[in-house]
Amino acid sequence: MTDAPPELSILTRLQLGLEALYRVETRLAVDAFVIDEAQRQQASVARAPREQLLVSELGDDLGLALFVDAAALANLRLNDPALGLHDGNFSDFCLALEGVSHFVYVALCAARDRRVSALELELQAEVDKFACCVLLAGRRPGLRRRLFGSVRYAEDLDADESSRYRTANDEANRYAETLERRFVHHDRLTDMLADLRQFYRLDLDAKLGHIARAAG
Repeated sequence: MTDAPPELSILTRLQLGLEALYRVETRLAVDAFVIDEAQRQQASVARAPREQLLVSELGDDLGLALFVDAAALANLRLNDPALGLHDGNFSDFCLALEGVSHFVYVALCAARDRRVSALELELQAEVDKFACCVLLAGRRPGLRRRLFGSVRYAEDLDADESSRYRTANDEANRYAETLERRFVHHDRLTDMLADLRQFYRLDLDAKLGHIARAAG
């Protein structure tokens, strides 16, 4: 993760960290796209989770808005993840990171006129969480199990949404296991970063193929 100045917002620091990790640049400032609860309600969303990227298309124009729970952001200001991940900030860190991951990935795909599926977006966000937690916390026992094994899904998901989230979780877990086995356990973080950067640039089918080959 990047050593961005602490006076920057947590979302900006996460954006800079992700862009540095993957060597990409959106040329957008995530804070300019953040909305609060009142603004989200005006959008008449069907669901209102604690983190949500709203995407709208009007002709060739793409509109983005990011909602992240205000209590989570306040907690991260008090319990800065750059100073360490612990039980008091882990969940909120992952929540904020997921939102920024979605924002960065959609912005990059839009700049290349490449459509992205919801499954691809969720899969990449799950991988991003694992990668960033490893870079912040190192070889922490039980990290992968905490990210992917102790997951509870919202009760208001429909069948397609539930399947999508479960598939993203399962595939990200498979990929994270290969990263642990091949790189993390041998302190080969430079090689892990190279693999992650290659993975980031693949489309969904190629990502799933990459995971299958690495796990085979």
